[in-house]
Amino acid sequence: MPNTPDWSAIRKDFPILDQDVHGKRLIYFDNAATSQKPRAVIDALSRYYERDNANVHRGIHELSQRATEGYEGARERTAKFINAPKSCEIIFTRGTTEGINLVANSWGGANLKSGDVILLTEMEHHSNIVPWQLLAQRTGAKLRYVSVTGDDGLLDLSQLDPLMRPDVKLFAFNQVSNTLGTVNPAKELCAKARALGITTLVDAAQSIGHMPVDVQDIGCDFLVFSGHKMCGPTGIGVLWGREELLEKMPPWQGGGDMISSVDFFESRWNTLPHKFEAGTPDISGPIALHAAMDYLDAIGRDKIFAHDQELAAYAYNRLKEIPHLRTFGPASGRSGLVSFVLPEVHAHDVVTLADHRGLALRGGHHCNQPLMRKLKVNSTARASFYFYNTMDEIDRMIEILAEIQQYFSRGS
Repeated sequence: MPNTPDWSAIRKDFPILDQDVHGKRLIYFDNAATSQKPRAVIDALSRYYERDNANVHRGIHELSQRATEGYEGARERTAKFINAPKSCEIIFTRGTTEGINLVANSWGGANLKSGDVILLTEMEHHSNIVPWQLLAQRTGAKLRYVSVTGDDGLLDLSQLDPLMRPDVKLFAFNQVSNTLGTVNPAKELCAKARALGITTLVDAAQSIGHMPVDVQDIGCDFLVFSGHKMCGPTGIGVLWGREELLEKMPPWQGGGDMISSVDFFESRWNTLPHKFEAGTPDISGPIALHAAMDYLDAIGRDKIFAHDQELAAYAYNRLKEIPHLRTFGPASGRSGLVSFVLPEVHAHDVVTLADHRGLALRGGHHCNQPLMRKLKVNSTARASFYFYNTMDEIDRMIEILAEIQQYFSRGS
C-alpha cells in the first residue's frame, strides 16, 4: 500500500504499552473491549481540565465560552468523521449502549405497537438485544433473528427476503461482530431494508475506529458508537440519526438544556441536538474524542483496516497450527480479532495463564450469550488487535498458547 504508515513509530504514541506485566513485556490484545489512548488524546483531556474547565452553553465568561467551543467543535468534527449531513444530527451519549437505549425508548416507544417486529441478528452484543427485548415487553412487539451459519460466523443472507415481511419495522445489526470478527455488508442490508420501508440502526462500535464509516454511503437511519474503542476516553459515545427522524422523536430524559421553556405544568423542548442531551454533559469526552478522530484520520482508517486484516489473517493461520484448537468467524476478510477455544481448557484459565506471561486476552461470552449457545460453547478466548500491535506479538501469543496447552495436557 502506498504511503504505508510507520507502525512501529506510531506504537510509541501509546505510553501504556511501554510497561511490563508480571515481569513480562505487555502484549495488549483486548482492543475489542477498549483501545489504548495515544498521547494526543491524553493531552487533550489534561489541557481541557487545566485551562478550560467550565460548564457549556449557559455561561458568558471566557472559560465557559472556550468549553462550549470545544464541545460544539467536537460535534462538528464527529459529523465530518462519519459524513453526516448536519452536525445537529450528532447526539453525544455515554456510549453505544446508551445510544441504542435512546432509540429504543424514544423512537421505539413512539413508533412500535403490538404485533410489530424488530429484526436482529444472532451475532448481536447484549446491548443490541436487551433494549429491544424491553421495548417488546412494553409494546407487545416481537423479536426475529437472522441466523448465523455456524463457526464461519457469517449471516445467512438467504433468510433476509423471507424474514423481511411487512410487519418488520426496525432492523438493528452490527457492522462488525465483537466475537466472530465478521464484517457485515451494512450498505446492502440497509438498502434492502430501505426498499421495504424498514428503519435501520447500525451498531458501529467495533468498526468506527478501524475502517471508514460513512452514514450517507451506508444509507442507515441510525448509527451508534463508543469513543473508548477508537482511541478516545470511556464514557463518551455518539448517536447519529436522520434529522427528520430525530425531530419527530420525543425526549428520552428531562432536565436542563433540553428545554426551550419550562412552566410549572408544561415544558417545551429545545432544538436538535440539545433535545436529547439533558443536564450537564461529559464535556471533556467529546473534546478528547475530537483529538482521537484527528489522530485516526492522520493515519488513515483505510490503512488501519488493511493492517487489522493482515494481523487477523496471520493470527488465524497461526492458531490453526495448534492441535485441536477451534476458531470462530470467517477464514478471510475478517476484522482484527480472532476467537478460539482450546479443548479441555476453559477460556478463563487460558486468559489467566496468558496474563501471567504478559499477554492480555479476553475470555468469556463477550456479551454474546445467545451466540455462544448457538455455537455450543460456554465461552471463548479472544485476541483483538489494533494498529499498534505486531506480528511478533502474535508469534509470542502462539508460543504462550502452546505452553498453556502443554501445561493442561500434563495434568490430564
